Amino acid sequence: METISEFIELINEYLTRPIFTFGDNPVTIWMLLYFLLLLVFLFFGTAILKRWFVNKLLGRTSLDVGVRHAIGTIFRYVLIVIGFMLILQFLGIDLSGFTIIAGALGVGIGFGLQNITNNFVSGIIILFERPIKIGDRIEVGEVTGDVIKISMRSTTILTNDNISIIVPNSDFISTTVVNWSHTDRNVRFNFPVGVSYKSDPESVKKILLEVAEKNEGVLKDPPPDVLLNDYGDSSINFTLRVWTSNYITKPILLKSQLYYSAFEMFKKYGIEIPFPQRDIHVKNDLINVHAE
Repeated sequence: METISEFIELINEYLTRPIFTFGDNPVTIWMLLYFLLLLVFLFFGTAILKRWFVNKLLGRTSLDVGVRHAIGTIFRYVLIVIGFMLILQFLGIDLSGFTIIAGALGVGIGFGLQNITNNFVSGIIILFERPIKIGDRIEVGEVTGDVIKISMRSTTILTNDNISIIVPNSDFISTTVVNWSHTDRNVRFNFPVGVSYKSDPESVKKILLEVAEKNEGVLKDPPPDVLLNDYGDSSINFTLRVWTSNYITKPILLKSQLYYSAFEMFKKYGIEIPFPQRDIHVKNDLINVHAE
């Protein structure tokens, strides 16, 4: 028993022995363990509170999903800052000692943390100005997809292939971003259609409008439209313009459905889809060759 007691006292003495000082406060291993444990609880607790705040409290309002998540993220940041200060006070650490850390952090930002700071500040700008929000369909660079998460440093975009791409927040501030659903989810697509010169343009227009109106993914308001663009080398070129909200993430699928239906209707009414044709004229010159 004495050996166990001596061992416990030895461990206790080791854990309570100051390993360094922070300002005028000695820091022990026990204090560090408490600090890490409380920090874990702080991050997990604020994540749970954010979900409750967004889904339960703000979910009762008329705010859209993007606005709720933006407010929830800012709410969590505030809780983390307040909780961090409370943890330090609970451990008896003098907050005035943080002037040293602030100075060191300033030097670190000056030398090597510019990118991290830029992304963090860009994330704050995104949350307040809301050029993009969760649920938006966007294009940035060569990436196209739906915004599913906006965090402190980066934004997660889910592509049509179910691939998550992490984009630094600074890219949304410093580069051009195409937001397909900034105001609403209604988008107009333009699909080119070419027919033979033998076809009646009014009949082609009537068929294309009928095809669009029968497709469930095409909105009735605004209504679809057909434009005669130009007279090509071997075809009369039209543009079928349709509005949709269901196929904003998969325009190729909508295009395929409309083209399949248009092909069947063209075949039914004898409308030809031309292929490129070229007339080649070969001129033979008579060359007299005189042999010496």
